[in-house]
Amino acid sequence: MKRYCLALDLVNDAEKIQQYQQYHQKVWPEITTNIRNRGVLDMQIWQVENRLFMIMDTTDDYDADLAQSVAVSEPKNLEWETLMSQYQQVLPSAKPGEKWIEMEKIFDLKQ
Repeated sequence: MKRYCLALDLVNDAEKIQQYQQYHQKVWPEITTNIRNRGVLDMQIWQVENRLFMIMDTTDDYDADLAQSVAVSEPKNLEWETLMSQYQQVLPSAKPGEKWIEMEKIFDLKQ
């Protein structure tokens, strides 16, 4: 199993943040199916203020680039991403077309 930790900001607007939360209380079933079909075993999104933190556990053979190319080829997933983009604000270090930024682990209690 692989674990990815990613960050993204929301537009700093209380109403938009509330709407984003509401969408994530009832994620479209096509989206959760698509996520699982790409090799994601578990996914959680945590929030503080307008900062989001995603924890994603995947299969050992998960390929993030391949998963992204599959995701953008799915019409319903593309619709979801377009909808979510009005609430999201990329981090300043994001590359063109990149939304969620992979975080670097700097501490592990087990090590």
